[in-house]
Amino acid sequence: AAAALTLARANAAGYAIPDGWFDRHLLHIHVPAGGVPKDGPSAGVTLLAAIVSTATGLPIRHNLAMTGEITLRGDVLPVGGVKEKILAALRSGIDRIILPAANRTDIDELPPRVRRQATFHYVRTAEEVLDLVLVEKGT
Repeated sequence: AAAALTLARANAAGYAIPDGWFDRHLLHIHVPAGGVPKDGPSAGVTLLAAIVSTATGLPIRHNLAMTGEITLRGDVLPVGGVKEKILAALRSGIDRIILPAANRTDIDELPPRVRRQATFHYVRTAEEVLDLVLVEKGT
């Protein structure tokens, strides 16, 4: 969560976040230890998208899933558990999935019939993620 918030702050102008937004708003991201099991940084791209969406007022497309670690430079790094995440998305009726480009080979672990059920978008940067997930005004 910290990397996503730091990246959003550092690139506020590039992400079309209004000048001074972070000075006027207190943003708290709570990821409780209980509930859904989680480990590692795989929600980085998702948290960045949520932060930028909140700050810009641009909604996130509702028909996709995403995973990937985000760095302070905006690079998207590979994550684990990709097969399980894809299967969970498909079970939930989501068939557009954003993955780190470095996880492309993980798709080979899926049966061909499962691979055909989804459209995969492979990303390397935060900008690529935001271009895919944010709904521009008027579209």
